[in-house]
Amino acid sequence: MKRIGMTGIVVLSLLLGPSAFGHSWQQPDNDKDKQEKKDQKQPERPQNRPQPNRGQEQQREQEQRRDVQQQQRAQEQERQQQLNQQRVQQQRQDEMNRQQQQRAQEQERQQQLNQRSIQQQREIELNRQRAQQQMSQQQLAQQQRQFELNQQRLEQQREAEIARQQQALQQQRLSQERQQQLIQQQQTRLAEYRRNVEANEIRMQQQTEYLQQQRRMAQYRFQRNYLERLREEQARAEQARYDYSSDPYFYSPPIYRYYRGGSYYEVNQYGAELLRRAVNYGYQEGFEAGAADREDNWNYDYRDCYAYQDANFGYDGYYEDQGAYNHYFREGFRRGYEDGYYSRYQYGTYYDGQYSILGEVLSQILSFAAIR
Repeated sequence: MKRIGMTGIVVLSLLLGPSAFGHSWQQPDNDKDKQEKKDQKQPERPQNRPQPNRGQEQQREQEQRRDVQQQQRAQEQERQQQLNQQRVQQQRQDEMNRQQQQRAQEQERQQQLNQRSIQQQREIELNRQRAQQQMSQQQLAQQQRQFELNQQRLEQQREAEIARQQQALQQQRLSQERQQQLIQQQQTRLAEYRRNVEANEIRMQQQTEYLQQQRRMAQYRFQRNYLERLREEQARAEQARYDYSSDPYFYSPPIYRYYRGGSYYEVNQYGAELLRRAVNYGYQEGFEAGAADREDNWNYDYRDCYAYQDANFGYDGYYEDQGAYNHYFREGFRRGYEDGYYSRYQYGTYYDGQYSILGEVLSQILSFAAIR
């Protein structure tokens, strides 16, 4: 039957011709294309796919597992990198926080150290001020005691001298001729002193202008005060009435010998007292002049002071030569200037608003030797 069917088909195709045969066979091709397109649009059904063999399926599964493992490893590496980055970032943040905390702690410690240092400096300054106050009080008390001792010693010396001189006066008195000689010397000395006072006025004005130009205001105030007191003293001396015959200086014999400028001189108790005053006045004026130069931040130079150059404060032209008074005034002035400039009391004391030279220093300067 199959052979008869195939034979019929061949005969039919010959009768109809190639067009009919081609047309009849083309339709299935078009249907096949449509079916393929349709199959492409629709997913293949499992039953239409070719069934792979067991080996290919295992290989595909292995490849899939490897892909999954690689993806997992890549994801794990990425997660590890992220964790590492987070860990590094956290470490950096922790390090920054630690450094900030250290800086804050260091600043706090530094502030505490600074505060302690300031407190220590304050305590040191307070202790220093207390020590200075205590020292000043002790020095003041010591100076007061020293002054009192000096005054007592000087008073005792004066009393002893007066007693000795009174005894000497009872035994000996200068002759009338010698008294007249002393009175004539005194008159000559007084006239010379007054001429020197007039000459010093010009130098005084020049020195005052010189201080103003140098802006040494403290020294200027001291000099002005010195000049005012000097003029008042000179005015009192000119107005005083003097009786030579009643002055014991002119009939009292000398009781001391002293050395000055390469020569020896003799002096009685009144002349000796005048020279003591010269040294003490010099110390007082020198101390204030030295303190004035220190206040003006001026160089140490006592010779530049007008009071040192003048050296006449406390002298009225009587008893002793002006040269002798000036010499011992300057000896006291030099030591007082040094104490005042360096703010100390090496050669003198300060008591009851007055500067006084030490008794030991006074004795060393004058070096009186008793002759009776």
